[in-house]
Amino acid sequence: MTAGAESTERSGRSRTVVLDVSTIRRTHLMDITSLVNRAVADSGVFDGMCHIFIPHTTAGVVIDESADPNVARDIESTLERLVPHKGDYKHAEGNSDAHVKSALIGVSLSVPIEDGVVAIGRWQGIFFCEFDGPRPRHVRLRIVPD
Repeated sequence: MTAGAESTERSGRSRTVVLDVSTIRRTHLMDITSLVNRAVADSGVFDGMCHIFIPHTTAGVVIDESADPNVARDIESTLERLVPHKGDYKHAEGNSDAHVKSALIGVSLSVPIEDGVVAIGRWQGIFFCEFDGPRPRHVRLRIVPD
């Protein structure tokens, strides 16, 4: 996994950050919680909201358990069983399953920021969900103070 970030300040104090991530498998749930928290810390926002958006049609974002990496693998394998890579799809590119998985998971989240970090539960993590990898991707964050 690689990650980079580029940040632009907008509307006075809110900030847009683009995280660059690279996935290593066709289907890959990647824990990006530390990257998001680093971007929040760098923004200087102590309390507010972090809006996370995935600008790709074959990827998504979800909050789930991060304490046990087998949970992410279970999600990956369950999605593959429910929406197999090979199927009776009409889309000619060969990645129809990835589009369906993205639609099921979703491409955005809003997470509160409290005390300078995202306010998620003790066992939760923020996962970038790759369904058509491996490839480089972007995660857009909009960090807005209260």
